[in-house]
Amino acid sequence: MERNLKERFFSVELKSKANLKNVTLTNGTHENVLLEGTLGQLVHAGFAEGVILEVIGEKGVLRINLCQNEIKTKEKQEEVQ
Repeated sequence: MERNLKERFFSVELKSKANLKNVTLTNGTHENVLLEGTLGQLVHAGFAEGVILEVIGEKGVLRINLCQNEIKTKEKQEEVQ
């Protein structure tokens, strides 16, 4: 499978499956997938290796490949429009 360089990939690592609130994989004609849970209280949020946004909580970690210069504040988004 060829990866599109514009796609974003993510991972969620939870310390316990008790921190996972909901996983929905539809079995019908819809292709939607829903993951919900808690990372717990925020411990740290920052960039690892400059290309991975890492949100670390007491109960887990969320990682997404995203550069710091790609994050826009609401004010910056309004300026572009």
